[in-house]
Amino acid sequence: MREITLSQAVNEALAEEMRRDPSVFILGEDVAEAGTPFKVLSGLVQEFGKDRVIDTPISEPGFMGLAVGAAMTGARPVVDIMFGDFLFLIMDQLCNQAAKTHYMSGGKLNVPLVVRTNLGATRRSAAQHSQSLQALVAHIPGLKVALPSSAYEAKGLLKTAIRDNNPVVIFEDKLMYQDKAPVPEEEYLIPFGQANIKREGRDITLIATSSMVQVAMKAAEALASSGISAEVIDPRTIVPLDEATLLASVKKTSRAIVIDEGHQSYGVTAEIASRLNEKAFYYLDAPVLRMGAMDVPVPFSPVLEDLTVPTPDRVAEAARRLCAGEMIHAA
Repeated sequence: MREITLSQAVNEALAEEMRRDPSVFILGEDVAEAGTPFKVLSGLVQEFGKDRVIDTPISEPGFMGLAVGAAMTGARPVVDIMFGDFLFLIMDQLCNQAAKTHYMSGGKLNVPLVVRTNLGATRRSAAQHSQSLQALVAHIPGLKVALPSSAYEAKGLLKTAIRDNNPVVIFEDKLMYQDKAPVPEEEYLIPFGQANIKREGRDITLIATSSMVQVAMKAAEALASSGISAEVIDPRTIVPLDEATLLASVKKTSRAIVIDEGHQSYGVTAEIASRLNEKAFYYLDAPVLRMGAMDVPVPFSPVLEDLTVPTPDRVAEAARRLCAGEMIHAA
């Protein structure tokens, strides 16, 4: 199977869906000739024109409101939010309008739009361009939230998101845009709410999102050399969440660590760990451990920034201590 970058996978997904459905269009800052600051959308304006790849003013609330109205009246907009940190600018349009319209209209109206944005620290982008805010939107009923961990997931989840009749927010890790993975040339979709068991194991379950899947996989390799068999699971979507797969794994291994790059307090790790504790309590040999980003603004200093997020070594060490029966807790 061919290997392509995550950036190419996103580009392919958008092009395929725009060819398939003329109601799909893209709008956002620098999406046309510039192809976004990360060049993910390069070439799309040449094929589809400026009527379907629309450069907007620097006004996230304005063009997000436009997208909500377009979606309510039959279009399928894909809104490009340059950095995930800028989600704060569109929270009313996304959380009060898009997320609630279907409910408040008694099912008469849908808002089939996609918000494409990114997450992730360790990119030297400082405190206002490095946040991982997936927990904020996952908290809002009516929104679906996808977190691709490779080029394969990025393409399959984005195509599913565009065809969904609900608003979807999809977060791509900006450090992974040039990472390659096998991606089929033929069309495929990845259903929402279907986790992927990346590696089977028997001693401990590592549940990881987005780029933390690679962190968990490296940790699992290190653990194998110590005789510890780690199962690694990528939920792919946190709304909906594939509880059944996560619970089945934890019931088998009796131990779990949940790893996410968002801030640890009140975040994705807390929600998943809580569900495991509630529904698999009598199968657990140790409390479910959470590993997220430090609860500090992301530093610009490289040496400090690298300390704020989970690493393979720290995950592997925590797993060893759990499997040894030590009582440890989230930092």
